[in-house]
Amino acid sequence: MCSSIIFSPKDHYFGRNLDLEITFGQQVIITPRDYVFKFSDMPEIDHHYAMVGIALNAGGYPLYFDAANERGLGMGGLNYPDNAIYYDVKEGKDNIASFEFIPWILSQAATVEEAKKLLAKINITKKNFSDKMHVSPLHWIIADKTGASIVVETDADGMHVYDNPVGCLTNNPQFPKQLFNLNNYQDVSPAMPKNNFSSKINMDGYSRGLGSRNLPGGMDAESRFVRVAFNKFNAPVADTEEENIDTYFHILQSAEQQKGLDQVGPDSFEYTIYSDGTNLDKGIFYYTTYTDKQIKVVDMNKEDLDSKDLITFDMLTKTCFNYQN
Repeated sequence: MCSSIIFSPKDHYFGRNLDLEITFGQQVIITPRDYVFKFSDMPEIDHHYAMVGIALNAGGYPLYFDAANERGLGMGGLNYPDNAIYYDVKEGKDNIASFEFIPWILSQAATVEEAKKLLAKINITKKNFSDKMHVSPLHWIIADKTGASIVVETDADGMHVYDNPVGCLTNNPQFPKQLFNLNNYQDVSPAMPKNNFSSKINMDGYSRGLGSRNLPGGMDAESRFVRVAFNKFNAPVADTEEENIDTYFHILQSAEQQKGLDQVGPDSFEYTIYSDGTNLDKGIFYYTTYTDKQIKVVDMNKEDLDSKDLITFDMLTKTCFNYQN
């Protein structure tokens, strides 16, 4: 399970929560412009946009969970079980394996509109990265520094590219159903509710926050979609990077999964392994981990983006305390 947003108070912040029951030793990885991307069925790309995000370094290949490039385009893959269908190689198409999809788009596209042009030619194939690393059922959110975003889903009836007016994505069900479900929460508000029950009965506003009483609180994807959308659209807008990125992480935390609440097996619980976000306007990457809530910063502009080698940073996970006495 995962949650992703594009938040645009002033600059544009794109990222996600990664919710799983296991961790893979993922790192913050910057892929510079001259790293050679090799693809299963397409020509290699030896010069491209630089990108930063969180990935598994698989023998020198960055298997990105999510990333953003230097031109301000971000992309993330979220769990989409029982719906995602990948295809056999098709002649006349750009055949891209699902694990290659993020690098293929971010290496070449600077905007959502440019990504759409690439998507019109793509066939996502069902090839595994290796015998031990099989494909994951995913759908994807793509967003740029204008605040525009789209969702890409590959179902049994083909690929669908949806404009995303809310700039949010979680998991199942399909994106159009998630959007439609928001209609059930039109009465949710940060303000105190009006008495629409009956003018003949006096209602007692006995507590603050009653306007959000019907906001769903479950760990399920549909509840998290509603919750993170509500919090995003009602979040304050500030003048400083520090305030806005702090607000951004509070929005993601509204859909965070605590250990012990989402059981996926005997003594096994899904939880929010990390939360991250990139300032798409500036190329600055931020993240927190489940055990270290301090916001860490990796500025891709401080690295040699014209090199050929991956630039990696281990994720900081040790819980830190600031003792004041």
